[in-house]
Amino acid sequence: MKKILLSGGGTGGHIYPALSIVKAVRKRYPDVEVAYIGTQKGLEAKIVPKEGDIRFFDVDIQGFRRKLSLDNFQTVAKFIRAVRDCKSYIREFQPDVVVGTGGYVSGPSVYAAAKAGVPTLILEPDVLPGLTTRFLSRYVDVVAISLSGSEKHLTSAKRILHTGNPRGTEVVEADARAGRKSLGLAETDKPIVLFVGGSRGARPLNEAVAQLLPRIAENDHIHFVYVTGEVHYDSVVANVDVNRYTNLTIKPFIYNMPDVLAATALVVGRAGASTLAEITALGVPSILVPSPYVTNNHQEANARWVEENGAGRMVLEKDLNGERLWDVIDGIVNNDERHRAMSNAARRLGRPDAAEVLVDELTKLSHIRREK
Repeated sequence: MKKILLSGGGTGGHIYPALSIVKAVRKRYPDVEVAYIGTQKGLEAKIVPKEGDIRFFDVDIQGFRRKLSLDNFQTVAKFIRAVRDCKSYIREFQPDVVVGTGGYVSGPSVYAAAKAGVPTLILEPDVLPGLTTRFLSRYVDVVAISLSGSEKHLTSAKRILHTGNPRGTEVVEADARAGRKSLGLAETDKPIVLFVGGSRGARPLNEAVAQLLPRIAENDHIHFVYVTGEVHYDSVVANVDVNRYTNLTIKPFIYNMPDVLAATALVVGRAGASTLAEITALGVPSILVPSPYVTNNHQEANARWVEENGAGRMVLEKDLNGERLWDVIDGIVNNDERHRAMSNAARRLGRPDAAEVLVDELTKLSHIRREK
């Protein structure tokens, strides 16, 4: 493989899997040239250039409104222009294969490649495929699904391959000892319960944690790590007497999350695709509080998938409070048999070889391009 073009954006759940694929491809093909199509307004414009030596092409595109709206006419016009621009980028870069990892920006990129005869693959990170994946599934050579169950929503796909999410491949090498050390817990073997609501935090989860602070004080045999999100940190700390708790660490953000997850006995958080990839690869039981504000409510579908497979529990945000949350935590972390069963179930769901499987498939597709 000499050249690979990727596209995905909007959220980290689409960008980080793409970058995981880049790392895996470069590991096998050190001289590969990499390009990326994104938007200047998306997170990808900030994140991708930091990875080094990735050529960035930008397009102007927006997502469809799910309700009838005049904005959708503008969306169609932008899509047509973006397809034209992507065809130009593809002619210029001459990729062996094009990969989409989701988000509306990957729509024109992958569609243009398929129409130009370039081998294509899209990765669907969630149980419930997004509109972009559903649209592209009839045009691409391969749809790679991360979670079993997605295939029933992709009846027009030419070929479906269950690969897992490549983010899982990165975290299996995480260092639990380093994770404990970064939290100042190197000298203790207490199980860690981690509360995390994403990079910006989650207000309902923060409110529930505040309500169960008395329970935290009563359970000194457990260490609780509470990641508030940077925007909530000051207000949380102002309302918590940190000197009262010897078993509570409060942080605004954790930069070495894979290492901390590797040291964690139970994680309480959202149900985004990257989170699921990481915790299943590491075999970490979870209590998932899906965000009801995401497109198509796909996090609830993700959380139900984890719960139905015995790897975690789901608590809907409307049912979330301190006592409810503590009941579920207590039933897992203080029950060794249940905890062990959930950990094993999580590992069975994980695909730590996802990146390698995807590189194998991309290698096959790139050979098709060269033979033509």
